[in-house]
Amino acid sequence: MELIKNVWTKEDGDEFIKYLRTFEKAERVEWTKNLLKTDYDVLAVPAPKLKVMAKEIAKGNFISFLDLKLDAYYENTAINALLIDKIKDFNTYADYLRRYAEIADNWATCDVLPFKNTKRDKEKLFELSHEFIKSPKPFMRRIGVDMLFTYTEDASYNERVRDLIKTLKSDGEYYVNMCVAWLVAEYVVKQRDYGIYMLASGILNDFTINKAISKCRDSYRVSQDDKEFLLKYKV
Repeated sequence: MELIKNVWTKEDGDEFIKYLRTFEKAERVEWTKNLLKTDYDVLAVPAPKLKVMAKEIAKGNFISFLDLKLDAYYENTAINALLIDKIKDFNTYADYLRRYAEIADNWATCDVLPFKNTKRDKEKLFELSHEFIKSPKPFMRRIGVDMLFTYTEDASYNERVRDLIKTLKSDGEYYVNMCVAWLVAEYVVKQRDYGIYMLASGILNDFTINKAISKCRDSYRVSQDDKEFLLKYKV
């Protein structure tokens, strides 16, 4: 199927769904669906193939593709995530990301978002992360936390990231807490002392502290000495 188009029509969208189905890995569908814990149907199409499709679609009028709101399968959301990241105007990007986040129902739909094209708009992205983290929807909050990985090497944002993370201390959603744990572990790697401060400062709930330490201890990017040192913060 030709994926580079001047305009995507509804008929094109229907044809694309048929094309996408041809890459289904039936033997992996049940395993993938259990892993994602999603209500979306799943085709278990390999991620590299989805990236190739998105790259081709992005060469044409990919906004018209996004406007079709194709979401029959999890794979559609992964392609849409990669395309949304190609949007250069930040306000337009934010509008499409909000729509995407509203229907997110699993961790992979959140974590597939690259946030590469928005790095030049760091302040606007930070404000958007604040908006998402205040959402009543858990996977929208997770996307908000995912955005904060953009700032793990920028100490000028440390206090503001801390203040945002602190608002999630009483969050009872597993997938939100796990993402915060990943974020704190990344701070330990990128800004060791500040990451340790986050573990010790009282801004995190016990579950998140212990998961962050576990992730650090599983990481090849954390020294053996630090892996032992971090055990003192377990609760």
